[in-house]
Order: sequence, then C-alpha cells, then structure tokens
Amino acid sequence: MHTCRNCNQSFQTELALELHRDTCEKAQLFCQVCGDRFRERDATQDGWHYECPNESCDGEGLREDLYQIDDVRAATH
Repeated sequence: MHTCRNCNQSFQTELALELHRDTCEKAQLFCQVCGDRFRERDATQDGWHYECPNESCDGEGLREDLYQIDDVRAATH
C-alpha cells in the first residue's frame, strides 16, 4: 500500500499515488528544489520560518524555494 502523507488516503500502486499527488487538496506548498508537495503546517514550527520537510532537501523560505500550490498552478496554465 502507498499512502499520501498529506491526506492519508491509501493507494494500491505507486502510480496511483503519484497521480493523486497532482490533485491532493491537502497539499498546500510545493518545493522547487526537490519537487515535493506538502501541507503548510509540515513546513513550519512557528508560522514565520518555512523549510521543506524532506530531510534530504535544503529548500526554505516562502517564495524563495517554497511556493503555494495555487501560485504554481496559475503560472503553468
């Protein structure tokens, strides 16, 4: 089983999970360094400083490396 870490929905295949990630309503931020999507609350402890929750990524800062999903979608359409 493959589980979306944003909404906890489970999928039979990794492909199904990847397709779901593109439309997951719970994922609010996108890291341009590693390409991960995640909830805003996972990226901050104080609501002021943001960093990618992926331990192997150095992405940090809203509108520096981390962007709101809606901003990314608007720029790509």
